[in-house]
Amino acid sequence: MSVLKALTTLVLSFGLIFTATASTTAPTPDHFAPYAAPHGRARPVVAVVGHNAGTELTDFVIPYAVLQRSGAVDAFTVSLQPGAMQMRPALRLQADTDVRGFDARFPDGADYVVVPAVVRRDDAQLLAWIRAQHAKGATIVSICDGALVVANAGLLAGHRATAHWATESHRREHYPQTTWVANTRYVVDGRLASSAGISAAIPTALALLESIAGHDAALQVGAGFGVRDWSTTHDSDAFKPGAGNLWPLLKLNATNKWFHPTERLALPLTPGMDDVALALTADAFSRTGRSTAYGVAATPQVRGGSGLVWLPDSAQPADTKHRIDVIATGAALPLFDAVLAAVEHRYGRTTARGVAIDFEYAWSPAAR
Repeated sequence: MSVLKALTTLVLSFGLIFTATASTTAPTPDHFAPYAAPHGRARPVVAVVGHNAGTELTDFVIPYAVLQRSGAVDAFTVSLQPGAMQMRPALRLQADTDVRGFDARFPDGADYVVVPAVVRRDDAQLLAWIRAQHAKGATIVSICDGALVVANAGLLAGHRATAHWATESHRREHYPQTTWVANTRYVVDGRLASSAGISAAIPTALALLESIAGHDAALQVGAGFGVRDWSTTHDSDAFKPGAGNLWPLLKLNATNKWFHPTERLALPLTPGMDDVALALTADAFSRTGRSTAYGVAATPQVRGGSGLVWLPDSAQPADTKHRIDVIATGAALPLFDAVLAAVEHRYGRTTARGVAIDFEYAWSPAAR
């Protein structure tokens, strides 16, 4: 979810000073129930659903890739309609199937449905499909402001949930029947689960994987991202506009756009590439206010290492100055840190800090 533009307008117009406010303390750590094979399947079926008009890139890619890499589930990318999905803030994907095709193949429904943030969170068809999946027994897992989609589907009333820090006031005002929990990475309430901002997708997906395939499986997959902890421990309040955060947020949403031309940065799409690293690289650079990323390949489609099918925006290679490569890292450095370090190298620490706040990621940049 992008930090609300209204924040910048208020600050610039009225010179307001924002301070973090106290929020509900997180409850004791939540756990997904062990997979019980309600449909008699040896492996659970997971549907990661997106809206063709716009789906948050990292919210969508991370849960799919984490679960798919484990080899413990049958994961499917599902679009609302046939055709390409426009991801936000960058790139395009072709889903495995659309909701009608998924229903035809799995009339009993999915075991788990992952719901990322989308641009049309009140789309009647999407809401009806999520409700139907839940009625068939699926556990619904929202990522970031995918919780607003699930709330609009009427499933969160009377339940605990969480989402991106920036929508807290909106959620409490418009969905008062939901107990919105702050300062937690994710909340599990029966067959409903929700995560905090974008970076919480990895720990949430690992917690789900642990319930399906065990701790060792989650540990092995997490190590590939440099992640060894997927507890609920998290401080959402640390990201709210305050003395330490105001300038980085203004940098992203105002001064970078006003005083710098926007670069178009080509990202080469190559077969077998790391889908998560690609998504994070495109997402981070396209949030800076300084650049937008686009996919480049000579072929109409490119299949990534986790099985995602990427659709290039252009077949034309870019000059070196206007090209970035997918950020790669090993287990020694968390992937988010590596991507933010690349943003810092190109646009400076304040901009990288703003992206980290938007990702709701506790970034500790290396000393210079």
